[in-house]
Amino acid sequence: MTRTKETNMTPETARPFIDIHAPVAAALAAGKPVVALESTIITHGMPYPDNSAMAANVEKIISDEGAVPATIAVIGGRIKIGLSDGERESLAMTGGAMKLSRADIAYAVAEGRTGGTTVAATMIAAHLAGIKVFATGGIGGVHKGAEKSFDISADLDELARTPVIVVSAGAKAILDIEKTLEVLETRGVPVVAYGSDIVPAFWSRKSPYAAPLRLDTADKIARLHATRAALGLDGGLLVANPVPESDEIPTETMAGYIEAAQKAAEAQNISGKAVTPFLLAKILELTNGASLKTNVALVENNARLAAKVAIALAKA
Repeated sequence: MTRTKETNMTPETARPFIDIHAPVAAALAAGKPVVALESTIITHGMPYPDNSAMAANVEKIISDEGAVPATIAVIGGRIKIGLSDGERESLAMTGGAMKLSRADIAYAVAEGRTGGTTVAATMIAAHLAGIKVFATGGIGGVHKGAEKSFDISADLDELARTPVIVVSAGAKAILDIEKTLEVLETRGVPVVAYGSDIVPAFWSRKSPYAAPLRLDTADKIARLHATRAALGLDGGLLVANPVPESDEIPTETMAGYIEAAQKAAEAQNISGKAVTPFLLAKILELTNGASLKTNVALVENNARLAAKVAIALAKA
């Protein structure tokens, strides 16, 4: 695949479909640290104007840490690597946006549609632009009951194939975390808990599962990524960063809310891509808004760590 320096590593064939925001393009050309951000949290994760305020604040956190934020989305069929303030606000107000993964990002581009990018789609776009670090809330994974539904997120396969560091608070706690970890191991994806021997569970600092790997500094995360690349190992690196203790909802408390939300989804025959947004919305209702506050806090926490990792990579 041909790549050109002047287009910030974007493949020649993808160039007609991609717009790289000027500050992001300048940072990539200069070898400065850049952090990608997904956009389904804007289009599907929370209501307006909370989504707009959250997105703006997360970008500011990354900037304040010394890196350049690049929120990724598809707008009117254009893959946007970084958004202007106006584009971000418009996306936050858009109704009916698609939820885009590997299977349908090209469809949205070909048909001139607008959509928020999931972890998988954001990884694809970030890699096209040469961005190595991506901050999100939580990854998708194996849904409970997947032995019958076969509902497994494309995020897991993307982590196995696309060389981007994904800084998250672990898999979303509505998932089967144990099976998600098993699939990641099978796919050869390193799962690194940051500063912890236990895998976090999104809203909660701890799950019942030991961390496969542990690293305690951004420099060490950057070094692991570089070592994998030097050894020719494919795929990304998942960093599981526990939500700050002051913002967490304990695992025992969340378990009841999650069970109630899943029963509601089953009663209403919710399936496919609609499952995660439904469960998150139901849990928001059941927790009287507490889950949203924790969600925002963990995204901000991940953004700070991702910026530090991007800076460490740029120095290396």
